[in-house]
Amino acid sequence: MRVVQFEIPGQGRRIGMVDGDEVCDLTSVRPAWLRTIDVFNEAENSNHRFSELLADAARQTNVQRLDYRLLQKNEPWGDVPFLHPPVDAADLHRVIITGTGLTHLGSMQSRDNMHADDSEDQAGMTDSAKMFAMGLRGGKPPAGQRGVSPEWFYKGSGHNLRGHRWTLELPEFSGDGGEEAELVGCYVIDSKGTPRRLGFALGNEWSDHATERINYLYLAPSKLRQCAVGPELMTDFDFQELKLSCRVIRDGRTIYDSGELLTGEQHMCHSLANCEDHHFKYPQHRVAGDVHLHFFGTSKLSFGQRDWKYRDGDRIHIIPESGAALINTVHAVPATCPTMAVQPA
Repeated sequence: MRVVQFEIPGQGRRIGMVDGDEVCDLTSVRPAWLRTIDVFNEAENSNHRFSELLADAARQTNVQRLDYRLLQKNEPWGDVPFLHPPVDAADLHRVIITGTGLTHLGSMQSRDNMHADDSEDQAGMTDSAKMFAMGLRGGKPPAGQRGVSPEWFYKGSGHNLRGHRWTLELPEFSGDGGEEAELVGCYVIDSKGTPRRLGFALGNEWSDHATERINYLYLAPSKLRQCAVGPELMTDFDFQELKLSCRVIRDGRTIYDSGELLTGEQHMCHSLANCEDHHFKYPQHRVAGDVHLHFFGTSKLSFGQRDWKYRDGDRIHIIPESGAALINTVHAVPATCPTMAVQPA
């Protein structure tokens, strides 16, 4: 199933299911469903499967339908229906956005080159290379056993979350922008504190690789940027393999084309189960009602291969082999003040 969240101006938030070139407006037959998490909560309370409730609503003869192709083209916050991220929460503080890096078999070279100048030890291996090697040795443990931990980072709360056709801010204090085409795991913590996976979505884990390159210890602040997820939640994706590509368009011409990118467990040194275990082993990540969006890494970045920097108006397309693309436009934020002056209470 391919689930979307969208908004009809004047009517409010809606949840839908993609059916070919149309979207079934499930809220038209289930008015209490304003978000994906509402369906999950009803499924848990009624002892039904999440997918069963979605399918049952989509089968109703009076369900309203929208043109999905048109919905994908609409910019947000106008007077026409537009897409939201496919999973969020009414309280954005309850959305936790995180990720793991150095997970993909093709990712080590990009990161290793980024930090080769400042983190080499006497054996000639950077910290990135050593962590990648750890993943190769112990990132796919037997079922029921805990493997080696992957790299982990925090991106922020739901306030940093953006959807399809939304802008991604390029702060004035950034060294640069940096696209990262990835799969995102979408989770809800149930009433008993058990993580429940709703499915996966495309993501652009927008980061600042220029700042990270200064020193590896700047990785944490380089990740505190907006990110995009969507347009669809894929509830039945098995995470084994997804082929996609990334393109950056400037003034109507392509200035970057990644070529084929391979993601999914077949192309990773860590298993899905191992990444999930190391994220949800922390009790603070198992608070009932919280939503978790977790980026699983990528195999290739444009940074380090290009002689240009991102600027206002650049459009980033993350294109899967099948299904809808995730498109975002860069918005360069002008400086509002030279420093943040904290005022006394």
